[in-house]
Amino acid sequence: MRDLADGVTRFQREVFPARAELFAHLAAHHAPHTLFIGCSDARVGPELITGSEPGELFVVRTAGNLVPAYTPGSDGVAASIEYAVAVLGVREIVVCGHSACGAMTALAEGHDLGTAPAVAGWLRHADASLARTAPGTDVPTLVRENVRAQLANLATHPSVARALADGSVRLHGWVFDIATGRVEELAATDRTPSHA
Repeated sequence: MRDLADGVTRFQREVFPARAELFAHLAAHHAPHTLFIGCSDARVGPELITGSEPGELFVVRTAGNLVPAYTPGSDGVAASIEYAVAVLGVREIVVCGHSACGAMTALAEGHDLGTAPAVAGWLRHADASLARTAPGTDVPTLVRENVRAQLANLATHPSVARALADGSVRLHGWVFDIATGRVEELAATDRTPSHA
């Protein structure tokens, strides 16, 4: 905890004063251009890998960068998506998977999650990802198919479906490689990757 407290002290003493004008603006304006849905993994920092400033990204992080398909009712992920699209008017949505993802590794390798029932239940949102792959698929392939499946789930959310229909938002699938820093953008219509 001391490292975090030291970080706050450094922020208040060095970073904030140099960026005081930006933070004064952000105190009254919230207009991110992109909804970034990524994994909760501590090694994947959305602002760091995109070079974004405070206020540019609206970030949702879940284990396995999973986006449950829309169902009526109260849901934190759905509420965040709806707020970003319908209220903030983001123009881009990125679903970003990553190399060495623990959630995808557990699924690909059939790990026993009996002692982690909440995790096992949450990973059911990746059933479509598993269905897109052959038995025994490697983790990198499952990571890519999971990003595609989560993009499909994202499109089931009414706010996203409306924004897609009127052309006010675009969806992107990315895979971040931790070891190299490369970001692979998955092609929207086929399985040919490009690199960002």
